Amino acid sequence: MRFASTSSRARWSSQILWLYFCALLLSSPAALARINVVTLPGRDTVQLTIYNSADLTLVKETRVLTFREGLNRLEFSWANTLIDPTSVEFRALTHADAVDVLDVSFPPRVANTLEWRIKSEFAGEVQVEIRYFTSGITWGADYVAEATQTEKAMTLAGAVRVTNNSGEDYENAQVRLVVGVIRLVERIVDLAQPRKPRGQVRREALSKGAEVEVAERTLIEADFSYATTGLRRQKEIIKEGVSEYFLYTVEGRDTIPTGWSKRLPSFKAPDVPITSYYKFEKERWGDQVMCYYRFTNSEPSKLGKEPLPDGQVKAFRVVTEDQLYAFAGRTSVKYIPVNETVEMELGNDREVLLKPTLLNWEKTNIQFDNNGDVKGWTIKETWQVEAQNSKDIDVVLDIRRNFSGDWSLKTTAAYEKVDANKVKFVLPLKPREKQQFTYEVTTNHGANATR
Repeated sequence: MRFASTSSRARWSSQILWLYFCALLLSSPAALARINVVTLPGRDTVQLTIYNSADLTLVKETRVLTFREGLNRLEFSWANTLIDPTSVEFRALTHADAVDVLDVSFPPRVANTLEWRIKSEFAGEVQVEIRYFTSGITWGADYVAEATQTEKAMTLAGAVRVTNNSGEDYENAQVRLVVGVIRLVERIVDLAQPRKPRGQVRREALSKGAEVEVAERTLIEADFSYATTGLRRQKEIIKEGVSEYFLYTVEGRDTIPTGWSKRLPSFKAPDVPITSYYKFEKERWGDQVMCYYRFTNSEPSKLGKEPLPDGQVKAFRVVTEDQLYAFAGRTSVKYIPVNETVEMELGNDREVLLKPTLLNWEKTNIQFDNNGDVKGWTIKETWQVEAQNSKDIDVVLDIRRNFSGDWSLKTTAAYEKVDANKVKFVLPLKPREKQQFTYEVTTNHGANATR
């Protein structure tokens, strides 16, 4: 987006607002001329409200314009950007009762440009706000989890990553980040493409714009703290939300050029209680044992003041008394509402092993029909399951075994039935401990099956 004369297409840093004053010359009443062209400085302020559930950003910027009394023309261009021109709005913040937008038109033979006709009863400086939607600006969350040596607690640190591919530079911008689902009738990136034939048009509110406006009004602004580099202080964080939306406002201002990403540290929560456990299910992961950390986004867990957005998690674990860290794994998490429990799957842990071995297989109770064909049989399998914990901490191993058909299980090990075809054995293991158990599964086939 840029404010410019018809012939100017420079980048935003050099964008120019051309304010055209139209007057009836005393010497030639019929002649209409452009006079008093004014070159204005850059934006005074700019605010970006970035939604993470849709390719949508609401931009609000303020500038100081110099009006002459009477009719003024203001030109707006969005060439080489992803701005939705149907969403562009203009309003006066000062002398609002003396400044009135008469209409907006698209000048002929001028691409990606609109023109406001503005009537001013005031001559002098007026602070104005320009507001519009753009696409191409996104944000996501990054998390680092540092588990204690016993895997009973962790420090969870979060950061936000803002990426600008909108075609526009935003300097010294206040950044606001929205967690919540926004539904759009049309994509902004499509609306930013060349529009219909130009001419005098009446500005109308889009249905998608109206919906986002409602979301914007329902959000309560809050401070989203982040730590800056060096020894500067940790900024205060106060967060509030309404309904299904939550708004974070990043303290301070940041310059986000197009084509760049910036990572802004946000929060750090120590001593978050976690439950670590390990899962084995051959049908899902083959011979691998998967590591999980479970935690709850709640105030008793030192979190829970706001929902946590989608993001990527890198997890580490303290492995020595002098705080040496080992990489535990990485995963992604979905939107986590307040008081919801989440499981983080961190990948294969080679220090916990499980080996199922088939000890015996036999076919019994074979039945034949009148033609001598087999119509029913029973399979009996005896399995030995050996588990090994090579870690220096206690672990809990969740072992899932899947069966099909008309089956029954016989074992001395404790288990619970997960569903019609799956059972779960929970095996606590001490450091450096090996354990094993056996089970016999009987499966009836054909005429022998009772279900």
